[in-house]
Amino acid sequence: MAKALLLENPHPETDPLLQAVGLTVVRHPGALEEDELIAALDGVRVLGIRSKTTVSARVFAEHPQLEAIGAFCIGTNQVDLKAAARHGVAVFNAPFSNTRSVVELAVAEIIALMRRLTERDRALHFGVWEKSASGAHEVRGRTLGIIGYGNIGTQLSVVAEALGMRVLFFDTAERLSLGNAKRCRSMSEVLRNSDVVTLHVDGTPRNAGLFGAKEFAQMKPGALFLNLSRGFVVDTGALRANIIDGHIGGAGVDVFPDEPNKNGDPFESELRGLPNVILTPHIGGSTQEAQVAIAQFVGNKLATYLRTASTDLSVNLPRLTLEPSPSTRFRLAYVHRNTPGVLALVNQTFAEHGANIEGQILGTSGEFGYMITDLSSALPAEALEALRGMEDTIRLRVLERVPTAQ
Repeated sequence: MAKALLLENPHPETDPLLQAVGLTVVRHPGALEEDELIAALDGVRVLGIRSKTTVSARVFAEHPQLEAIGAFCIGTNQVDLKAAARHGVAVFNAPFSNTRSVVELAVAEIIALMRRLTERDRALHFGVWEKSASGAHEVRGRTLGIIGYGNIGTQLSVVAEALGMRVLFFDTAERLSLGNAKRCRSMSEVLRNSDVVTLHVDGTPRNAGLFGAKEFAQMKPGALFLNLSRGFVVDTGALRANIIDGHIGGAGVDVFPDEPNKNGDPFESELRGLPNVILTPHIGGSTQEAQVAIAQFVGNKLATYLRTASTDLSVNLPRLTLEPSPSTRFRLAYVHRNTPGVLALVNQTFAEHGANIEGQILGTSGEFGYMITDLSSALPAEALEALRGMEDTIRLRVLERVPTAQ
């Protein structure tokens, strides 16, 4: 029986969704290195991962039977998306499901750092009573600078304003300001004018090393810094130096350049032991509510893709959805190279073999195309053989009894 392999403990709400489309669910609690992953993928149609498992071009080359990948997180930089498309593998993620959880962690850390709760807590745990207002401030009236104004950044903006903070933001893309948030023309403008700077950028390679000594130097003396985005975005050595010399008044860090593969593994970081620094083990989205929502969202996307070939919200294939008619007998899901004339060749092949097209949709993106074709007639084996033999064919799937909308 075909299998779904789920790594890094996504919530079990996913399992029945995949079982309902005929998959046996196999779980492994941690991440797998490349060789381990290749060895584990025999007979696997669907792979589920989180942020620690890297899926390389070699993995796809070794396992052509793999049909879909679900990233139970926001980021997909751990997957070679072009290699996935070159092998006709659809990739889905959860771009919205844990947004609120990350926002609440950011707010909690801003308040904790502004009040220096880390130091007050540590003193009491060591039996020392240190009641003082020194260095403690309200967040009301302070300025929050948000670098990256996407799903998380925008929601954080709204919540911060509700707390009485002024919000500045910078994003390389055009973004609509929410509430009274002010868009800045440069990251430097945000850094110079903010009491708290928080990063919420994506994991694309262009953001590697985004924040280092130059950027910390531009921040206001005593300002707070948060990174809940990606570990490789920040020079942790520069952050350490700025914490030690007092230029940065505190920091909250949830992501690191090198993270352990599983719970219980040792954690090393040059940020350990610093004053007014909160370190958390990549738990921005780790609430029960978020994990259930992610499991349901990604699980449904994977199951729907297997059942209907819909690529709605896929991150690497054209996003197509085609509602079948009651007379649809077969559906063909066709991933191909984006070259002129493919649609005409496909339809000519069907016509030559007497197949009747009931519905069809085609989308292209970059070097790849995706086509869904519904047939109300029998499906000639010769037509399938001809399509699979076409030079531009990447993957052809045949589905029967595609469910219609209720």
